[in-house]
Amino acid sequence: MKVFVTRQIPDAGLDRIRTTCDCDVWPQPLPPSRDQLLEKSAGCDGVLTLLSDRIDAEFFDRVGPQLKVVSNFAVGYNNIDVAEAARRGIAVGNTPGVLTDATADIAVGLLLAAARRMREGIDNVTNQQWKTWEPMGFIGQDLVGKTIGIVGMGRIGAAVARRLHFGWGMSVVYTSRSDKPEIDSQLNARRVEFSQLLSESDFVSIHTDLNPATEKLFNDSAFAQMKPTSVLINTARGGIVDQDALHRALQAGTIFSAGLDVTEPEPLPESSPLRSLGNCVILPHIGSGTVASRDAMATIAADNLLAGLAGKPLPHRVDPA
Repeated sequence: MKVFVTRQIPDAGLDRIRTTCDCDVWPQPLPPSRDQLLEKSAGCDGVLTLLSDRIDAEFFDRVGPQLKVVSNFAVGYNNIDVAEAARRGIAVGNTPGVLTDATADIAVGLLLAAARRMREGIDNVTNQQWKTWEPMGFIGQDLVGKTIGIVGMGRIGAAVARRLHFGWGMSVVYTSRSDKPEIDSQLNARRVEFSQLLSESDFVSIHTDLNPATEKLFNDSAFAQMKPTSVLINTARGGIVDQDALHRALQAGTIFSAGLDVTEPEPLPESSPLRSLGNCVILPHIGSGTVASRDAMATIAADNLLAGLAGKPLPHRVDPA
């Protein structure tokens, strides 16, 4: 079986693919261009992809009818036209459930950094501006006893809520498609409407998926409903936040600060005004960046790919909505 892997992934998964398949791995640190992706994938029986690879009808046409499986090295799969894949009988897989703790830790880390103005403090030291201890310098927000609003109470949202509730005694409010009685009981949490979450929360952490209903959910109207002392954290998908509106809110003091591990696009363009704001902490999408999480992702991605090539059910299959 011929396989194209669109980036280097950990050996925990890649070694198994190499020993089983005629495997071509993209060697460059940057992802293949659209033309390179189509050229390298043509004639393949399986493709292991990343979120940066657009997998659509044109891709399927160019690769050919022999394509059996697309295995995405990610939990999300917004880069794949799943309905079109299903129509053509092509299996699609993802890697859920293995990066919950790693991503939750990054969300909490961003919350701490944004609330306590760590970026500004680090820049102060790096730029040789630190002259003395300043009684009025870099005053941030307290965490103990505050309210955390979780937008999307799935596995990662729940992990963040537990860390903040038990670690800092935070009250928990959340939005979700359904009630979460276990979370309510465990954390004394409350499911509320989005507008109520915005107005009550001292910290807002985004953990929903990106879909037509959540695209640019955080816009000028949403920021206007938040407290001027509030902190926004996004470790989900960049497209959920209107970044122009976020810049306006941060610059005007409509909200206090933000921490982003995801942006739209990625990387964030050098011209983006968010890069220059001291009250915006930006990371290069490192939420799953631990040895255990990335090895587990690679293993699951390989399992999905090899199962699809063998005509077997994928361990973690994505079906059309």
